[in-house]
Amino acid sequence: MWYLDNMSNTHDPDPLGEPDAGFPESNPFSGDFDEDAYNSQAESSKGLTTSTDESAQAMSAADRASRADQFRLAKLARVSHRRRVRLPMFLFVATCLSAFWVGVTQWSVAPAYPPIRQAILAHWQDGLLYMGCLIGILLAHEMGHFIMTLVYRVPASFPYFIPFPFSPIGTMGAVIGMDGMEADRKEIFDIGLAGPLAGLVVALPVMWIGVTHLDLTQPAYGAYAVDVPWGVRLVFHWLQPTGYVPGKLIWCSQLNAYFIAGWVGLLVTGLNMLPVSQLDGGHVTYSLFGRGAHWIARGFILIAIAYIVIGQQWNWVIMLLLVLFIGPDHPPTRNDNVPIGRVRYFLGCVSLAIPVLCFAPKLMVIYP
Repeated sequence: MWYLDNMSNTHDPDPLGEPDAGFPESNPFSGDFDEDAYNSQAESSKGLTTSTDESAQAMSAADRASRADQFRLAKLARVSHRRRVRLPMFLFVATCLSAFWVGVTQWSVAPAYPPIRQAILAHWQDGLLYMGCLIGILLAHEMGHFIMTLVYRVPASFPYFIPFPFSPIGTMGAVIGMDGMEADRKEIFDIGLAGPLAGLVVALPVMWIGVTHLDLTQPAYGAYAVDVPWGVRLVFHWLQPTGYVPGKLIWCSQLNAYFIAGWVGLLVTGLNMLPVSQLDGGHVTYSLFGRGAHWIARGFILIAIAYIVIGQQWNWVIMLLLVLFIGPDHPPTRNDNVPIGRVRYFLGCVSLAIPVLCFAPKLMVIYP
């Protein structure tokens, strides 16, 4: 329609009858009509019309892109204005208290809790250390996501921390609500991978300190023992903590605040990097392989089921059920055709090893 309006304006500029600039002033029915000049001017006018048409289409595409950007900015402004603050803050404080409680009770399991006042007076330092390290890892992870959503102007909520005081670790991690359909292929890659990388920047030094503080000659007792993640076993071989025996589990009585905070941080990072659905690993694999990531997710689920059943690793059942509940397939992005470049492709392929390095073969062994 804009093309038609442009045509009428070009070829009838003056309704009072002045001659059209695009054609000769001579009348083709008069005796002084110059056919060559008329044809030449007509071809010139045709070329001008074609060029104008192409310009109109280009301007229309640019106008549509500009309007889409304006719509996204307006939507982001509305979401930013509507972001919930009180609930995220309440859950954050509750998770801090939950982590502190788990630390002062020495990562015990109910009903083995000591009296509250006695536990706080005896182990408040461990409570503060564990809370600070664990919340630092989780906060770094979630802020990695959140900051990238701000950079790419993708609507997202503040992080929602999940307290879980009646467990040995005190939390079930944290989540961010995000409108993933507003991000394209490259943006969803950066948003998805930024969280695990930021979390590892904090978790790895914490784990290193925890390994140096281990004393495995202490009496081994408690309700459970934890296994050492594959990647951390390299650190054990390098640092050789006191009493270390390869393949030996670490009992609850032998843990320290740094080690268990780093252990939980690596566990959360590994879980998030599983190549399934809308987990961080799902974002990465979809950015790398497109719809082929759906087959990767389904194959991974089959392998996970076989591992749980054959190895009797029932600790993973809850996570598997959660993944099945949200669905294995990743939804399409705003634009799946945006290139991610060689650097991102290489980094994404390397990041797929994160779950292998962060998981322990037996995870946690609970004793009656």
